[in-house]
Amino acid sequence: MEKLFKKYAAYPSNANWKQMIKRENEIYAREGDVRSEFERDYTRILHSDAYKRLKHKTQVFFSPSNDHICTRIEHVGHVESISHTIAEYLGLNTELTKAIAIAHDLGHSPFGHAGEKILNEISKRDIGETFWHEKNGVYMVDNIELLEDDKGNLKNLNLTYAVRDGIISHCGEIDENALKPRDEAIDLDKYTKPNEYAPYTWEGCVIKISDKISYIGRDIEDALSLKILDKNKILELKKILGMKPDEALNNTRIINDLIVDICKNSTPEKGLCFSKEKLILIDSIKKYNYENIYNNQRMIASNEYFNIVINRIYTTLKNLYSENNIEKSFEEAKKFYPSIIPQFKEWLDRYWNLNNRENTNLKNKVVFSFNEKNYCKAIIQFISGMTDNFAMDVYNEIIRF
Repeated sequence: MEKLFKKYAAYPSNANWKQMIKRENEIYAREGDVRSEFERDYTRILHSDAYKRLKHKTQVFFSPSNDHICTRIEHVGHVESISHTIAEYLGLNTELTKAIAIAHDLGHSPFGHAGEKILNEISKRDIGETFWHEKNGVYMVDNIELLEDDKGNLKNLNLTYAVRDGIISHCGEIDENALKPRDEAIDLDKYTKPNEYAPYTWEGCVIKISDKISYIGRDIEDALSLKILDKNKILELKKILGMKPDEALNNTRIINDLIVDICKNSTPEKGLCFSKEKLILIDSIKKYNYENIYNNQRMIASNEYFNIVINRIYTTLKNLYSENNIEKSFEEAKKFYPSIIPQFKEWLDRYWNLNNRENTNLKNKVVFSFNEKNYCKAIIQFISGMTDNFAMDVYNEIIRF
């Protein structure tokens, strides 16, 4: 089978190669290193704290007691697998799709999209900025996450442009067919909303499609495991999928059919596209999922709880703000909150350089101007990095007497 996209792939032969592998700062090299630029990105992401925390962040279903229910880290693994299959078939760079795949949700808040919505409401109200996980992901890798270099200095992840672009451009809530990359290598700070621009690479487009394929099927499998769907709803879904009532309904079938369809129908001229039949099917499954899973009555109670937890953490930390003596506020609050206050202060010192001091080991780009707006933004960033369990622990400490 001819790999139709090979000449457009992210390899040195591509006219845009230098832009694709461009980093904000020169990265150190090790003698004898055998990794490509995108492989280096992959391992840098893999070793980051933000990636490690994904294993305790909600995908759709909150804090499941069933270990087989999908978490955020499993989701990015699914996207990596799906995107590898598609990219390999089309002749694209699988090293790039791997790196984007495991990084694409680093900016997600605790409690999944419900948590993201709550932080967005807070952010718009208090700092006049929208919060959305795609942009927050790029902010995290550019300014927050730190790794030691070969000299022991802390520096940000400093990822390639193609990977950073793939993170901010990955919004899976797409309704258009025939996805193609954009021509211009824009400043990624120009993004003002999700799905505003197409990805810069074909590999980024593959991630965008793979994200959609991944969650549309796995969310159904989890809903079946948790018995959210009754017998009649299962029969309704089988009818949508064109299945017989006695056929087995599972994630593998849904994913396989969509992967095969996108591979067979995509060309550089048409773009990445599904057949008309499968596009209608995807829309039908999405509609079904929203009606029967995402808006299910069993999800409402947990969403109410998320709102209470995140807002209480945010308000408690915000109330400590003092333009002239934040240290005194922290010391007084530590009497009541002995765990969270030292951790928050350490986080501010490490990532936001609270006292604007000189620190030769801290090389991240953020220069923290201490005012109330930036302090509120720091709290939002702090919360966005929390796992579900950590957020609940913080909340429990706040309400405990």
